[in-house]
Parts: sequence; C-alpha cells; structure tokens
Amino acid sequence: MNLPNKLTLARIGLVPFFILFMELQGVTVSVLALLVFSAASLTDLFDGKIARKYNTVTPLGIFLDPLADKLLISAAFICFVDIPYLGIPAWMVIAIISREFLITGLRTIAASKNVIIPADKSGKLKTTSQMIVIILVLLIVIFKEVRIAYNIHMFANGQNHLLLQIITKTPFWAVLIATILTLYSGFNYMFKHRELLKENA
Repeated sequence: MNLPNKLTLARIGLVPFFILFMELQGVTVSVLALLVFSAASLTDLFDGKIARKYNTVTPLGIFLDPLADKLLISAAFICFVDIPYLGIPAWMVIAIISREFLITGLRTIAASKNVIIPADKSGKLKTTSQMIVIILVLLIVIFKEVRIAYNIHMFANGQNHLLLQIITKTPFWAVLIATILTLYSGFNYMFKHRELLKENA
C-alpha cells in the first residue's frame, strides 16, 4: 500500500478518537479533539498532493479519500448538534450530509458509464469552508470549557458582554455559511452533470 493511501486510512482511523474526545467534557479532551481533527485535516492536504506528485493515484485511493473526508466532516457536525450551547440546528447538518449522499450517488452513476467527475472549485470551496468552520467551532468549545473549568466571569457586562454574545452566536452563523456553500456546491455538480441524470431517468 502506498503512502497516500496509508495517510487516508490514518484519517479514517482518527475519526473514532475524535468522536470519543467530543463526547467527553473538559478542557483537555476538547483540545485533543481539535488536535485530532487538525491532524486528520493535514492528512487530507498531503495524501492527494503526494499521489499526484509521484503518480501513485490508485482506484483504492480514489474510493477511500472522499469516504474519509465524509466520515470526518459528518462526525464533527453531528457531534456539534449534540452540544446544546453551540445552537447548531440539526437541519443544517442534515443538509450538509444529504449533499454528500447526493453527490456520491451522482458519482456512482458516472462511474457506471466510465465517467469521472473531478472536484471543481465549488467542491474545493465547500471542503475548505467546512474545515475552517469546524476548527472555529472547536476553538469556541475550548473557550467554553475553559470558562467552565476555571469559573471565569470576565464577560459580565458592557462591551465584554457583547463580545460574549458574538462568540456565542458564531457557531450558528459559521455553520449556516458552510451549509449554504455546501448546498451551492451540490446544485452546481448536479447542474453541470445533469445529462447523466437524464440518461438514467
């Protein structure tokens, strides 16, 4: 097995650890969740570059890479819904995951016709926005856990209170933006490859 595929498998292997740390409470496990997600994201950055640079793209890699991305991203957003103070509604996460199922189905149809659907700019933008949003939300989780652990009340009134309100609302708006970009990417893929769907109607 080549290095890119090993990196992809490592990303999949990190998902259960990420979920475990997200299910637990406390500053340490929240930081560990961020570190695990960041490490997994780095494998996503490097596996594709290495595969293309050394011409080691394989059918297994083509299958595993998007699967690993979907598992990691889906795990993060689902865990966020389970944290009440983040205020992230389930419908956003359902929309994000539904898009992934939809495009996977489209790629399956394309593969049956020996057509490869490459990642386009909207898809890359979608993935990048999701990664950034997840890291941002994880930082807010750490911030919240630090306040709880050390009983910090530095945001009691005035401008500091306003800052706290902004931080509190950030997860909702950040995930909403990611949801919009995700849906845009999905509609863009479907429109560009609508002929595949017509052929199978």
